[in-house]
Amino acid sequence: MNRTTSNQLYETAKELFPGGVNSPVRAFKSVYGAPLFIEKGEGSHIWDADGNKYLDFCCSWGPLILGHRPEPVMKAIQEVLEKGTTFGAPSRYGLELAQLIIDNNPYIEKIRFVSSGTEAVMSGVRLARGATGRNKVVKFEGCYHGHVDHLLVKAGSGLATFGVSSSAGVPDAFAKETLVAPLNDREALTKLFEEHGEDISSIIIEPIPANNGLLVQDKSYLQFLREICTKYGALLIFDEVISGFRVGFCGASDYYQIQPDIITYGKIIGGGMPVGAFAASNEIMSHVAPDGPVYQAGTLSANPVAMAAGTAQLKACLEEGFYCNLYHKTADMVEAVNTFCEKENLPVKLVQTASIFWMSFASERITKADEIDGDKMSFFKEIHALLLEKGIYLGPSGYEVGFVSAAHTKEDLEYAVNTFCETIKATFDKVNG
Repeated sequence: MNRTTSNQLYETAKELFPGGVNSPVRAFKSVYGAPLFIEKGEGSHIWDADGNKYLDFCCSWGPLILGHRPEPVMKAIQEVLEKGTTFGAPSRYGLELAQLIIDNNPYIEKIRFVSSGTEAVMSGVRLARGATGRNKVVKFEGCYHGHVDHLLVKAGSGLATFGVSSSAGVPDAFAKETLVAPLNDREALTKLFEEHGEDISSIIIEPIPANNGLLVQDKSYLQFLREICTKYGALLIFDEVISGFRVGFCGASDYYQIQPDIITYGKIIGGGMPVGAFAASNEIMSHVAPDGPVYQAGTLSANPVAMAAGTAQLKACLEEGFYCNLYHKTADMVEAVNTFCEKENLPVKLVQTASIFWMSFASERITKADEIDGDKMSFFKEIHALLLEKGIYLGPSGYEVGFVSAAHTKEDLEYAVNTFCETIKATFDKVNG
């Protein structure tokens, strides 16, 4: 494909932005070539600046569960734009979205809108500290919660340790308020609570970890987290920025039938506009200003455009059979690719939860980040390049997941199956000489 214009735009972008991008993974550092500059999207497809058309499985990293430019969302945005873009004051649009969510989600009673998933997580962790009067938070190796200072940490030595900063600019004092444990290791977490339980405010986890591969956890393990938090008086935070409204309207909380204390949301609830939210019971949310002492504020919080877009999108998600249809479309695609790879003895397997999928190069199920063989990401690099040439767009990293939207048609997914199979086979034919 001709990518002359994208390449030229990238050269200009490098003079303007760090790495030429406004979010690191977009820089294509894990795959071949320069990043594509996208001009437009429609339904299940996107077009780059050179006019190349791609079947899109990135879906803006998850928010576009209805696909690009869905009619009800676009109509809602246009209606609000006729009245203004932001008021810095309450509007009925925020009320409508909050009422829609709370009326259909028994796991929360009050919600506060913010402008990003990172902001939602930052606020949720602060709320847990304020509500408990404790300082430390537990996170898991392999779970990502946005670029929050306290959560940009990795494990030090040992099974469960004080965090070590994984980014320059994060003071050690901040990182040491975060305890890092391996996923799916009850013994390590038990030991951590035995040593630090009186000062642990919360556990935060992606209940369906989907930022570092798709590390699907057993319900029993998530239930264990619920029980240990209850035992020690800590709060359980589910980071549902990805899984919320994706695996079902009530997210992973309902998927696993587990009640967290605080839930963070983002992505889908904005209908493609910048948004985030944190939610909990009336009791816990009473700690948030102006009702309580936990401060949180934002100029564009509950922005009317994002609220209207989110309401239109979530109404579509509530239609009968929506999630069932999305699951089966994804499952059919995943099963067809996996059947082919098994028959051809190709070391690739698509892992699926609801309408989320991930390309794994391991023969066994992976539940921990350190079980991913980084050397095998070179296979993804080759596959990604071939897929782009054949008009399929995945996120430019083998650690990122893909998404199926309501806009993906039967014909789209049949093409995807055939193309995935062809490119995977071609890659390993090349590897094997």
